[in-house]
Amino acid sequence: MTVLADDLTDKDNAGAALIEAAKKATGLDPVEVGTYRGFQMSVTLEDFGKKYVLTMQGRLRHQATLGSDPRGNLIRLDNALAQMPQRLKAFQTQLDETYHQQEAAKAELGKPFPYEEELRDKTARLIFLDSELNLDANKGGQQEQVVAKSARPSVLDKLRSQPALSRTDKKQKHHEEVR
Repeated sequence: MTVLADDLTDKDNAGAALIEAAKKATGLDPVEVGTYRGFQMSVTLEDFGKKYVLTMQGRLRHQATLGSDPRGNLIRLDNALAQMPQRLKAFQTQLDETYHQQEAAKAELGKPFPYEEELRDKTARLIFLDSELNLDANKGGQQEQVVAKSARPSVLDKLRSQPALSRTDKKQKHHEEVR
């Protein structure tokens, strides 16, 4: 094992050096700490500073949580590497399943859509109903037209052209305004 450029062969010393190197990790950013059995090792501090996670990087990543026991950490690294055949088998099974799904999708692609005629009929009916609704809307009301400001009638002119209110209407109006 190589920890921070030191080649260590004693398990106790290697485990202790690994724990000291892990303390350099201060967050989720990986800190390179050395190599173990050909894998690059990096450490991150996770769970809000509660545990150190060592990642061994080859073609795949293998992770192990570090503890306080130097020999126990080396056993954890060995166990993570020992699980490689099971992980490979799981990945191979997942890959095979993906290939089967791809073949099934290709087979479905060649089949005709069973509701194609019904879809065509309903789409034609929808287009017909939409055009009927639009015709009724245009017949009932006038189409909106953009009118220039100078051509629009003035509201003030309309008010001025109304006959003057009688005297009693003015008193009543004044009384209503005071309330």
